[in-house]
Amino acid sequence: MPILIHNTKTARKEKLAPLEEGHVKMYVCGITAYDYCHIGHARSVLVFDMIYRYLQHRGYRVTFVRNFTDIDDKIIKRAQEQGTTCTELSQRFIAKFHEDMTALNTLPPTLEPLATEHLPEMIAMIEELVAKDLAYEAQGDVYYRVQRFAGYGVLSGRGLEDMQAGARVAVNDNKEHPMDFVLWKASKPGEPAWDSPWGPGRPGWHIECSAMGKKYLGETFDIHGGGKDLVFPHHENEIAQSEGASGKSFANLWVHHGFVTIKDEKMSKSLGNFLTIREVLERHPAEALRLFVFSTHYRNPLDYSETALQDAEAALTRIYSALAATAQLPGAAGDPSPSASVVGEKDRDKLAKLEQSFHQAMDIDFNSALALGRIFDAIKIINKVRQALPANPAPQDLQLLQQTAATIRDLTAVFGLAQEEPVSWLEKRQQRLLAQLSIKPAEIEALLEQREQARRDKDWAEADRIRDQLLQQRIVIKDGPDGTKWEVLQEQQS
Repeated sequence: MPILIHNTKTARKEKLAPLEEGHVKMYVCGITAYDYCHIGHARSVLVFDMIYRYLQHRGYRVTFVRNFTDIDDKIIKRAQEQGTTCTELSQRFIAKFHEDMTALNTLPPTLEPLATEHLPEMIAMIEELVAKDLAYEAQGDVYYRVQRFAGYGVLSGRGLEDMQAGARVAVNDNKEHPMDFVLWKASKPGEPAWDSPWGPGRPGWHIECSAMGKKYLGETFDIHGGGKDLVFPHHENEIAQSEGASGKSFANLWVHHGFVTIKDEKMSKSLGNFLTIREVLERHPAEALRLFVFSTHYRNPLDYSETALQDAEAALTRIYSALAATAQLPGAAGDPSPSASVVGEKDRDKLAKLEQSFHQAMDIDFNSALALGRIFDAIKIINKVRQALPANPAPQDLQLLQQTAATIRDLTAVFGLAQEEPVSWLEKRQQRLLAQLSIKPAEIEALLEQREQARRDKDWAEADRIRDQLLQQRIVIKDGPDGTKWEVLQEQQS
């Protein structure tokens, strides 16, 4: 089955057909390095990390380029506020970004170019556009003539008049048309500047990705990605620049993910309603954040809440618990006189076809929510079968459970989930939750001994009282044939 991807440019799903057989070339717009990254950035990084992993899982070689903007109005302003240089500021936050990516366990892209290291390529592209009369110089600035590019608006699906009516465009007497956008900015006193044919200055934001995309992936490549906020003007302007210069299609497939919202309002630094990646990871495991992101299709809005993160962590615990329990089953050789299989044909067929059904979900526009549903369906069957196993289980049942667990580990790796040793992960989670409580393990064990004595004395009221006392402190107890076990419940927050 081919991989179908929703193309923003055509508003329909299209077959992934790499220009070079077996090799996907993908460019994703990276951060502007002037502050810590929030979970809106995390969603962008994780979505394309998932796409990168899945394409490799499906056998493609992938060249993945994600840039850093390290010169920009925001960087200049922040550096001036902090009394530092743009270089120091951007390098500091690029390092912080890499720390966040390590914490999230993302795969490093093939290349991470810096804008300031590609000034010659940008200047050369601007010169091409000026030579073709698609750009013009005005008092040291260089602007793109949007009216000269017939395809302007093809990505956002809006005409030039509609764009102008809907945009807050500052009056600029240097522009021939209000929607013309800057390719090169003349430097102001105290700002970083580079030499150019139009005098000292710096590149506009949009030209960076056009120049770096062309250098590393060619004039045309397979996938260009980013958030929906980049459709216009950033990616629209990239198309105008790149295709105006080359006369060729810039990217064959345009992939844009939805926003992260808080109470249905877009998360952004300008609104002040954002949480940094670091703040979230202080309270939740990185894989819980990953599972939260992938539980919603990448093109849909993703509404953040503590409850949603807690639900994701609980779901992640179900994955690890099933894997840990399966790993502790006896070997498939079993007893010399094994029992009959306890797996129904319908369940056996579902487990056998798990990988196929996972691929079917992911091959249709990377439907991670549906693919995760397939995994949790399999986990539900695993738990049902495991609980029904007799003392001397059938070897084929043990083999099926263990093979399915191995498949789950392989498939969840596409999302960067279940990457740790299951028993160890569960123990660390228990310790983390226990550290939040005022009660100590020795006190819990002492209360359990009192409860056990009450049960021996058939003092059921006292046994229930102790159980309820522990539950009030987030300790749940489970009685079984192997004795009484306890675990810490996750704290519920609004």
